[in-house]
Amino acid sequence: MSKNIFFVKKKIKLKKLYPKENFNIDFIVNDIKPLLLAQTKDITFFDSINYKDKALRTKASLCITTSKLSNFLPKKVRKIIVENVLFELARITKIIYPYADIDYPDFSLKKPSKANNKKVRFGNNVLVGKNVKIGNNSFIGSNTVIEHDVKIGNDCIIGSNVNIKNSILGNNVVIQDGCKLGQKGFGFIPLNKRNIKFPHIGKVLIHDNVEMASNCTIDRGSIDDTVIGENTYLDNQVHIAHNVQIGSNCMIAGQVGFAGSTKIGNNVSIGGQAGISGHLKIGNNVKIGGGSGVVKDVDDNQIVMGYPAVSLKEFLKKNKKD
Repeated sequence: MSKNIFFVKKKIKLKKLYPKENFNIDFIVNDIKPLLLAQTKDITFFDSINYKDKALRTKASLCITTSKLSNFLPKKVRKIIVENVLFELARITKIIYPYADIDYPDFSLKKPSKANNKKVRFGNNVLVGKNVKIGNNSFIGSNTVIEHDVKIGNDCIIGSNVNIKNSILGNNVVIQDGCKLGQKGFGFIPLNKRNIKFPHIGKVLIHDNVEMASNCTIDRGSIDDTVIGENTYLDNQVHIAHNVQIGSNCMIAGQVGFAGSTKIGNNVSIGGQAGISGHLKIGNNVKIGGGSGVVKDVDDNQIVMGYPAVSLKEFLKKNKKD
């Protein structure tokens, strides 16, 4: 996760965030990051035993966690003990990034400058925000909106009626008509009979040679980034939620949906209308049949199908009996 260029970040001291804590030092909080990406003067969070190995290796100065999980953190890491980790994380993220919980309109949008984009071809009614960078020999279709600070590589083709925000695209990327990239993810915390919005300060990273068919939606990350690996192809109407990471050389058919924070390996094929639950790990060279519902991790080199998804052998055996 590189430096955040998309959201305004306030300079907040640690003791201002936690005035009742007896910290022996004080500093301006650098950022909020996942366990393994956090460095000195960063804040991180630890809310599940599934991440204990990462917790043991974090270099963050401070971690929000529960009393049961705190023992898995290095002694040098200061702990903020709470009952609801995600609620506390949302609270401080909103303080440090006050405008990341709503997708505000980009009022810097204007017609692209031909002088600054001599080797880019634009359709009609294209709008481009402040500090946008578009690589040479790229095409931008009509009525497309590219919001502030977005970066698009060389030799890219962006279709019509596309909206791109909070995203960085590599070279030779194809985004077909109607796609939406970088919008806020579906992040809410149910608390006291109401939903608390969770700010999303991550971005979307699209690597080289990715192709995305019409009307796909790719949410930006919440704290981490949403990533699509090199040479991965998405069919029409694929939805990728916040923090999902998809590997290289994957083939994903139409109407597949990924819930948040799931990690997909390399060379994965997924049939149409399959659903992948959140916080899962799908291994390399996995094949998932169309219409399947994946609710648990899948190891490398497996073929699964059905709801809930099971090995192809088990699926065929069960359906033969039926």
